[in-house]
Amino acid sequence: MEVSPHHPFITTKLDDFVHWAQASSIWPLTMGLACCAIEMMSIVSPNYDVARFGAEKFSSSPRQSDLMIVSGRVANKMVPVIKQLFDQMPDPKWVISMGACASSGGVFDNYAVVPCDTFLPVDVYVPGCPPSPDALIYAIMQIRNQIAAGSKSQVLAGNA
Repeated sequence: MEVSPHHPFITTKLDDFVHWAQASSIWPLTMGLACCAIEMMSIVSPNYDVARFGAEKFSSSPRQSDLMIVSGRVANKMVPVIKQLFDQMPDPKWVISMGACASSGGVFDNYAVVPCDTFLPVDVYVPGCPPSPDALIYAIMQIRNQIAAGSKSQVLAGNA
């Protein structure tokens, strides 16, 4: 078949196409543990509209998710549950630690609150108490950049 302007075609590498598809359809797992969850829930509202980035389908099933957003303080009793949910997610998978409590324990400097990077491989940290929905969207954009590049590295998503 002869190539003409009337029959356009696209060539790409399979890996590039797969990374593009993954970056364009991120499905977060609902993992709201405390006050940061309200900020996380607001990213699907018309004010922020994370659907324009392909990340609006929050799932309650870990088997249908590829991004875990741990938002809020993590109690010792929740660690095995969160680990089990993370293990049930299909590969490749990513983790955002949202808020000071999830990232470092925050104001709860005691035995009962655990930073999530002690038991999960965190890809992006979102600082703040609570962080803004804009900061979470920025973190999702950083995850998208990591997926598109085909790499995983820890990033601190500053206050956007």
